[in-house]
Amino acid sequence: MKPKIYLIFSLLTGLVLLSPGSSAYADEVLKPDPAFNTGACIIIAITVFLLLLLLLWLIRLARGLREDEVARERYGDKWMATQINNLDSPQLEQLIRRRQTQQKAAEKAKGAGNGFNATAIVVLLLLLASTANAQTTDVGQHVLTSPGMLIMLTLIFIPLLVTVFLVGLKIKNVAAKTRYGRVKKETRQIAEAADNDDEVYEELLKRKHALDYRLTNKELAGSITPEDLKGILLNVDEVHGPRLFAAKRKAAPKHQTDPKLVRLIMWYLGSAALWLVLGTSIGEYIGIKFVSPDADHVSWLSFGRLRPLHTNMVFWGWSSMAMIGLGYYVVTTVSNTLVYSIRWGYYSLVLINSAVTIGSLMLMAGINNGGGEYREYIWPVMALFAAGIVVSLFNYLKTIGQRKTKEIYISNWYIVSAMMFLTVIAIVGYLPFYQNGLGETIVQGYYMHQAVGMWFMFFNLGLIYYFLPQQLNTPIYSYSLGILAFWSQILFYTLIGTHHFIFSSIPWWLQTVAIVGSMGMLIPVFSGTTNFIMTFRGNFNKIGRSYTLPFYIVGILFYFTGSTQGTAEAFRETNLIWHFTDFTTAHSHLTMYGIIAFMLWASIYTIVPRLTGKEPKQGLVGAHFWMALIGLLFYTIPLMIGGTLKGIAWTEGKPFIDGVVMMAPYWLWRAIGGTLMWASHLVFAWNIYVMFAAHKSEADIKNEIFEQLNNQPVNAEIA
Repeated sequence: MKPKIYLIFSLLTGLVLLSPGSSAYADEVLKPDPAFNTGACIIIAITVFLLLLLLLWLIRLARGLREDEVARERYGDKWMATQINNLDSPQLEQLIRRRQTQQKAAEKAKGAGNGFNATAIVVLLLLLASTANAQTTDVGQHVLTSPGMLIMLTLIFIPLLVTVFLVGLKIKNVAAKTRYGRVKKETRQIAEAADNDDEVYEELLKRKHALDYRLTNKELAGSITPEDLKGILLNVDEVHGPRLFAAKRKAAPKHQTDPKLVRLIMWYLGSAALWLVLGTSIGEYIGIKFVSPDADHVSWLSFGRLRPLHTNMVFWGWSSMAMIGLGYYVVTTVSNTLVYSIRWGYYSLVLINSAVTIGSLMLMAGINNGGGEYREYIWPVMALFAAGIVVSLFNYLKTIGQRKTKEIYISNWYIVSAMMFLTVIAIVGYLPFYQNGLGETIVQGYYMHQAVGMWFMFFNLGLIYYFLPQQLNTPIYSYSLGILAFWSQILFYTLIGTHHFIFSSIPWWLQTVAIVGSMGMLIPVFSGTTNFIMTFRGNFNKIGRSYTLPFYIVGILFYFTGSTQGTAEAFRETNLIWHFTDFTTAHSHLTMYGIIAFMLWASIYTIVPRLTGKEPKQGLVGAHFWMALIGLLFYTIPLMIGGTLKGIAWTEGKPFIDGVVMMAPYWLWRAIGGTLMWASHLVFAWNIYVMFAAHKSEADIKNEIFEQLNNQPVNAEIA
């Protein structure tokens, strides 16, 4: 821990010394300058932060190498028993069969395990930390604002980051090879001991018998009434030291899923995580500009260009990519068949990624579709996106068409319907011949609200109807409630887009229809929420022992509160106060973040460990959950309060600028909450990397070695 603490202290000290606000440094060298380049400080701070992450990553790899080196010593005399307990029944049977057919003993395994001394790496890291912190005070005033210094810092930090990253990749490969060699050596030693050591052979027989034992279901039969005088013990666990985090249950064992499908899903979720980090990094900068509006004066960093860039990137890049990737698992699983075409899945992946990339570049360049919210992409870009959706929709339909089950599970109802609705939404939103005057406004309301409710919400409900019962190991409470929610949402949600334009020139009767439809939305929301909560019935005790169920609970609660809040906003009296204020910004984040993002995270943390056999550290999953939840509350509650006060002030005839001044402290809370949310996404990206890591797990390596033993003669040399 001491090198890590030293690194953190050194780099943070460097940040303080580089910042213009440092008392010792600023007073003597960099005295406060109103023209100080804020962008330069932000770039330097981000660079040093990335360097810190890389250095900590290197230390983690070095420590992992050291742990592999002493892996056997930490078990002592119990090493062999521990290894035997980690074998499954087929592996034990294979060793027993080798022993039973053995003709002569194999020679003992030779060769010492590969080791790795992390001392040199730690010294290298300390030197790198010192380099990152090196800064003399013999510089001129305002030196960081000079072009020469900025160029020099860039030339220093970029190669340094690249070097550390390449060294980290090299160490990662060495660690993977060392781990593979250790597990291979241990597995061969177990096979040798099983062939030569009678005590080990007896332990194998006992362990095999224990694993193969099955209850007869008659153990409790008899004439005596069973009694439980002391009660049932719950949550019994062995604790070997002080515990800072509550112990959580591990993920289920790795599923036997088609490796090609696993790789396809990984590509979708990896792309989604990338767009999430990029999109919310832009959103983080937008939140900072509310507090410090003069942070820059660059046209492509203006609010008018960054805001649609942020929304479209998280809409079409993060949420859509994650949903489609998870959909490929759900559609195939509930259909009990293989995906129709893996190749078409990759076609869709490329088309959607290309659309988001090209659309983002065009938005930053000022090329957009005008004032249409969430449809700022010009029509060729959206056509590219729609083509990707159509390809996946056809793939889903063909997969369902070749299903092995008679019924179509409700998840596929929601997922396929969402894909069909999105195709219709894109066509309606971009065909130009009826978008004149009020027609354009009505189409905008339809497009904007249908994209949220009939694409994101509909698709995510389909995912939850599968993943929630799977995670709880409990059937969905009521299939009928699910069908009621499905058809009532189709009936009412398609009517409510116009409630965004109450008191506009749109016909009064159409506004009233939208309000009535908003009231009708209480039916699918109440029935869906009831269905999910009742599925939890008898399973609430599992929440404290799981790191995925809290994500489900938050998503369900915000599904109820956020959707009900949307109904409340539709009434004319409340719309008069809340419309055009920050209250609507809070509402959109309660729904798209509190519902969609949390449900997607719940699904990802549920299924990815089952696909890859790897799961992230539970403490990091907990950090992701709490930072995202607390950040969302810090973000939305102040904006709802401030937006309400601003709307009331407007109704009283107060000047517009008074509302701007009044919102300053609430915007500060928005920036704080947004920073927590953004930081949680970095943790999520790391967790995705851990679950997607290319190196094999110990279980995979053992299976590979045992497959090799099948083709090896018993009397051959093992080592």
